[in-house]
Amino acid sequence: MTDFRIRPLGDRVVVKPMEREEKTKSGIFLPDTASKERPMEGTILAVGEGRRDDSGKLVPMNVRAGDKVVFAKYSGTEFKVDEVEYLILSEKDILGIIQA
Repeated sequence: MTDFRIRPLGDRVVVKPMEREEKTKSGIFLPDTASKERPMEGTILAVGEGRRDDSGKLVPMNVRAGDKVVFAKYSGTEFKVDEVEYLILSEKDILGIIQA
């Protein structure tokens, strides 16, 4: 995962959102027009070096590449690389790490 082509800066991370479900849990098919909301879970692919506090000291990140996370619904910036969608989020937009 360290060979990802984008290196986030500061306290930002690159996340690969989970794939959207095409069916409900009961097996009902959902067409693309039914729900365009993006998932709020994903896997971190790359992590910035951290943020600087008021004294200039580097505060390390609490997450690392490979973590599965839950993030705020409308957070981050979407972008595509080779037709694959990614998000760049600030660490503060990550609500939690999903424990396996």
